Amino acid sequence: MELLHVGLAALGAGLAVVGAAIGVGKIGAAAMDAIARQPEASGKIQTAMIIAAALVEGVALFGVVAALLGVLTT
Repeated sequence: MELLHVGLAALGAGLAVVGAAIGVGKIGAAAMDAIARQPEASGKIQTAMIIAAALVEGVALFGVVAALLGVLTT
């Protein structure tokens, strides 16, 4: 039974990381598209992209920590 909990935690952590990777990829693609359309606004777009990517990574880290806490507390 303990192995099942560890496996589920690993699956949860993996899904959090994959979701973050997809989110950051979409943010980067949208930012590059926006910069290609309006090169003069690249500074503002890049700043917004970095902030959004940091928020996505923070949510992913929260998911990994929650999955690990699920294992350690059971």
